[in-house]
Amino acid sequence: MEPRVKAGLWTQMALRLSDSAGRPGAVLRKGDPDSGGILCVLRGREGLSVLSQVRDAQGRAAWMRSTGATPVGQEEADRYVERQVKRDPDLWVLEFEAPDLQPPFEARLV
Repeated sequence: MEPRVKAGLWTQMALRLSDSAGRPGAVLRKGDPDSGGILCVLRGREGLSVLSQVRDAQGRAAWMRSTGATPVGQEEADRYVERQVKRDPDLWVLEFEAPDLQPPFEARLV
C-alpha cells in the first residue's frame, strides 16, 4: 500500500498544479488537515463532475467519477457533495475549472 499524504498538503499541491496549468481552483470546504477525505468538483463546458478519492484493489490511490460518466448540473453536484459531507464531516471539497472535465493534477481514474 502507498503511503498517504496529509489532506491539507495534498490540497495545496493540487491548487498549485491547477493554477500553473491555467485552470483555477478553490477550496469550497476545509476538512481535517491530516486525515480528511477529498472531493473534487470539476466545472466543465457541458456541466460538472465530482471526483471522489478511492483506493483500488492493490491499495493505490485513485479517483472515481462519483456523479457518473456524464456531466451533471449544479444542483445534482451540490446534492451529492452535501450528502457526502453529512456522512464525513472531515471532508475537503475543492473545485477546479476543467473545460474538458479532466483533473488538473495527476489522477488515475477508475
